[in-house]
Amino acid sequence: MIYRKVANSEDAEHKDLELSVITFGAWATGGWMWGGTERNESVKAIQASYDAGVTSIDTAPIYGMGLSEEIVGEAIKDIPRDKIQILTKFGMRWDGTDGDLAMHSKDNDGNDIDIYKFASKESIIKECEDSLRRLGTDYIDLYQIHWPDITTPVEETMEAVSQLIKQGKVRFAGVCNYDADLMREASKHINLVSDQVPYSMVRRDIETELVPYCLEHEKAILAYSPLQRGLLTGKMNPGHQFGKDDNRSSLHYFSDENLNRVNAFLSKIKLLADEKNASISQLVLRWTVEQPGITIALVGARDAKQALQNAAAMDFDLKPDEINFINGHLNELELVK
Repeated sequence: MIYRKVANSEDAEHKDLELSVITFGAWATGGWMWGGTERNESVKAIQASYDAGVTSIDTAPIYGMGLSEEIVGEAIKDIPRDKIQILTKFGMRWDGTDGDLAMHSKDNDGNDIDIYKFASKESIIKECEDSLRRLGTDYIDLYQIHWPDITTPVEETMEAVSQLIKQGKVRFAGVCNYDADLMREASKHINLVSDQVPYSMVRRDIETELVPYCLEHEKAILAYSPLQRGLLTGKMNPGHQFGKDDNRSSLHYFSDENLNRVNAFLSKIKLLADEKNASISQLVLRWTVEQPGITIALVGARDAKQALQNAAAMDFDLKPDEINFINGHLNELELVK
């Protein structure tokens, strides 16, 4: 495994935040929007990841309405706390009506719920306590606002996180889904060390403004959905049937036409994967973390086998000419919206 230090992340004890370049993404672990989860297999997946050198885990309260954090807590309970990095989030509430309505959804039991983006100081303090309890820990390594909240001043949100840092309940502050302008605003009130955003071979919009900003100001970019929720694995074909609670069925990425186009692209780079004795997924992940500004990639796993395969993406190198080979074919790929 490869580890990267997050710039400007020295805490009160003069320790940096160092993350495994493959970080375990625990969205699917919570089941929500992924058609459910199998708790025991998820625990084994996290533990297998750790055994393979994946020391960082990213979760959130909204993933299964607390279930993902509970499963993470169960999986890490016997691991020395200073050997892992827990990344979680705040600001997506399903248990109230304050804030900005984000979406109508269903919980894992099929009950209708409304989810609000809400990041007031009082709400954040409560969320942090709830997360610490579910995770079974007394501090969070990286605490991230999940989505921008237009109903709460950025200053108030960051003041709450600053308070949690002073109390030792949080080590570092991060954001998710922030553009460069929002990062500038938030950085006036706290030392932001990272932005977690979607990034993949077929979703590269952050390269225009956010990547240059983060490079200039030494902010880490945590790339989520680097495999575009399975699209870039080469394992999906036209006609793929998703579960009834799996929202990928409604996304344009997974139309039959786009599945055909993506698979045609993947077939062209498979030769390089074969040369590396790697899977297409591993090649895609390795390419992702070699892109300018990308610090780590968050990758989920349903079971231990998948977890080990993800970790192995760091077992080989990509030379500049090999990256250029991939980019040449990638630049010819266009998806239909």
